[in-house]
Amino acid sequence: MTKKPEKPGSGASRVLRTKIKKKSGLKESSRRWLERHMNDPYVQRSKAEGYRSRAAYKLIEIDDKYKLLKPGMRIIDLGAAPGGWCQVAAARVKSSADAPSVVGIDYLEMDAVPGASILQMDFLDDDAPARLVEALGGEPDVVLSDMAAPTTGHRRTDHLRTMHLCEVAADFAMSVLRPGGHFLTKTFQGGTETGLLDALKKNFRTVHHVKPQASRAESVELYLLARDFRGRAQES
Repeated sequence: MTKKPEKPGSGASRVLRTKIKKKSGLKESSRRWLERHMNDPYVQRSKAEGYRSRAAYKLIEIDDKYKLLKPGMRIIDLGAAPGGWCQVAAARVKSSADAPSVVGIDYLEMDAVPGASILQMDFLDDDAPARLVEALGGEPDVVLSDMAAPTTGHRRTDHLRTMHLCEVAADFAMSVLRPGGHFLTKTFQGGTETGLLDALKKNFRTVHHVKPQASRAESVELYLLARDFRGRAQES
């Protein structure tokens, strides 16, 4: 790897850019991805500011605009690894280490996050919803989901699998949120099913898509934000 400085007078920020040599032994596609990742300003910023991933800035940007996270709230984070969203949530709701009000879940192993309780298990397991609510100690104020299915290389299959996670996350949120709570989940451009949108519009006061600047411009990812849960119908 070599470091290539920005050209003088280019107007770009004065940072060193990392170049991966073509003779590095990597496939060309892998070399380009690694080079882009290492030069990503959000990746560099996350390392400097101590966040687990660049994804933290997506939640920061959304919360700065919509004010979802407030001190004292209880939060569930689905697909939490490597922990960037848990870090942001714990800080903004002022969750304490001895009595965490943030619970994250992921089947991937991850380091502990101060102020958050982490369950290492698959959210799709039958007992996962009950375990989450039990760990949180009650109804959440906000359910977050940055889940995406592991890629297979088949674009349509990957799309459908991630959309399924979005739908399962939405069903979970509507089954556990307190009245007035919020739901934020990853989705894809043109990928949200009409049935899911109809269900969210029926159960929340406002529903819309958000594209934070921290999402790469070429990415098809969007975030679906549903605010002010109307509450579950009383069982007869």
